[in-house]
Amino acid sequence: MLILLEALSVRRQEWRHGYDLMRETGLLSGTLYPLLMRMTDQGLVEAEWREPAQPGRPARHAYRLTAAGFALAHAVANDSGDLAPRVSLA
Repeated sequence: MLILLEALSVRRQEWRHGYDLMRETGLLSGTLYPLLMRMTDQGLVEAEWREPAQPGRPARHAYRLTAAGFALAHAVANDSGDLAPRVSLA
């Protein structure tokens, strides 16, 4: 989760597709997508369906950090230990 937090916080305002996050983090889809779903449930990440850039392509989910997710990423980066108790880093 820490790798994913870092990758999403670098370009916090940009919507990112899972495939791009897989390439950047090295996480496999079986790890990445469950993490993204858990982080979305915890309010750290927001997800939305994005229409394809090219006609005939399927819509895809895009992800970005919420303010709470960015605050957690910042806290972790500063090694403050100020993690919210409800957030699981597993």
